[in-house]
Amino acid sequence: MARRPFVGGNWKMNTDRTSGAALVAALVAGCGDLAEGVEIVVFPPFPYLDLVRRSLGESEISLGGQDLSNDANGALTGEVSAEMLLDSGAQWVLVGHSERRQRMGECDALVADKLLMALESGLSSVLCVGETLEQREAGSSSRVISAQIVSALDHVHPAQFQRVVVAYEPIWAIGTGVVASPQDAADAHAAIRDALTSRYDSALARETRVVYGGSLAPGNAKALFAQPGVDGGLVGGASLKAPDFLSICSAAAFGVAAR
Repeated sequence: MARRPFVGGNWKMNTDRTSGAALVAALVAGCGDLAEGVEIVVFPPFPYLDLVRRSLGESEISLGGQDLSNDANGALTGEVSAEMLLDSGAQWVLVGHSERRQRMGECDALVADKLLMALESGLSSVLCVGETLEQREAGSSSRVISAQIVSALDHVHPAQFQRVVVAYEPIWAIGTGVVASPQDAADAHAAIRDALTSRYDSALARETRVVYGGSLAPGNAKALFAQPGVDGGLVGGASLKAPDFLSICSAAAFGVAAR
């Protein structure tokens, strides 16, 4: 069975009420039939989840949070729980994004706890993995990616994993304008599927959607999505411009299906 392409738009710490609503309106108006062939999710900042949910209306575009706490609730100033995300209309959440691993010091064990919290709460999740430039230059890319996968899925049951999309994010390509070559992406995605085979089995590895994130743009999306095993993308800066984001969604719809 063919894997349905997935494209997520991570707005990061950008937009306000006016620009966020305008961006969603443009996405909904321009989406057309794309969402029938591609699963599209937007990840706005926490304060605008409800605004974006209402702006999406009956659209097929889904809503996600950019992070969540590994605790259900409590005296945790500034944290956002899975229950809060669900109550705001979110269906998805990002876990283990490279910026949180690198800048907020999130370790593999914390990422694993957050993923389990998301799945046990009923949220679907994009699990982000990827190596630094130093790890890449040391020839450790596959080992690092595999270790991140194994750690994150330590307590995840195969049935739960059906609600996980894995995003390969080479940290050396996040926001730098440097993009992994199509072959780089294909090799990393193959390593991810090898790790999934070791953790579960080959059937689950074949069924799992693995997407690319890292300076993804309309100009490089087609070549990346043409690679075996690349099932779409997690988009950063380009997701803030409706024409660019929709172009990437279109590339996923036609590129992945054409393989």
